[in-house]
Amino acid sequence: MANGELERLSGLVGRPSESHPLHNSGLLSLDPVQDKTPLYSQLLQAYKWSNKLQYHAGLASSLLNQQSLKRSANQMGASAKRRPKVQPSTLVLPPQYVDDVISRVGRMFPDMTIELFRPNGTSAVLLVRQNCLQPRQRVEASPGRCLASPSQLSRSQVTLGKVLKAIVVMRSLFIDRTVVRGFNENVYSEDGKLDIWTKSQYLVFQKVTDHATTALLHYQLPQMPDVVVRSFMTWLRSYIKLFQSSCQRCGRFLQDGLPPTWRDFRTLEAFHDTCRL
Repeated sequence: MANGELERLSGLVGRPSESHPLHNSGLLSLDPVQDKTPLYSQLLQAYKWSNKLQYHAGLASSLLNQQSLKRSANQMGASAKRRPKVQPSTLVLPPQYVDDVISRVGRMFPDMTIELFRPNGTSAVLLVRQNCLQPRQRVEASPGRCLASPSQLSRSQVTLGKVLKAIVVMRSLFIDRTVVRGFNENVYSEDGKLDIWTKSQYLVFQKVTDHATTALLHYQLPQMPDVVVRSFMTWLRSYIKLFQSSCQRCGRFLQDGLPPTWRDFRTLEAFHDTCRL
């Protein structure tokens, strides 16, 4: 090899970086063909990126330590350890309290008849009938006992008005499920007990049952179950004009043969299933 060629190659040899000591990895900088194997430059970029990440993580840690994060629901309170926990005792309320709440709800809506049953001990089952009263006639719910025997109820179904019936299954004051049927449909099974499982034979009331299930998920306030019951009953009462209300969007009474079966949770306005979207 000529001396000129040796001097040229020696001039291509770079010096290891002193500002970023990479120990033995710094020897990669001596490679004269970095354009083919740029390992050193890539390793140097990764080292700088790691240093910046560590620096910013330290700044973030110091800021978070100065002002700890708090949940929005606890802005006015102390730390999470001091936050009062929800007592599970609210799941088992005295039957007298449940009866009192149902009685007040019955007095709020004189055009709805609410009957309370306790087929399995303390758990309550409500039978709600809408528009089942004669004009200027008022009947208040009588919680804690059935207003009439099953045979008497079946006879009254023939002579009174026609809108719907709703079976509301409750666990203490928490509503588990709701089944809505037509006013002329039987709500009792063959053994004389309330049938809480069979769907309505009419599509319109099947739709209302689905919407009622959605309403149960919307009205959720475990700390105030009595408010949930009143809110749900207020929403259910909006179906008193199920076959008289037109859709608030399209203005029609029927769509695909069905009346507006959806009720807005805030305004209680009537909408068809497709019009509410």
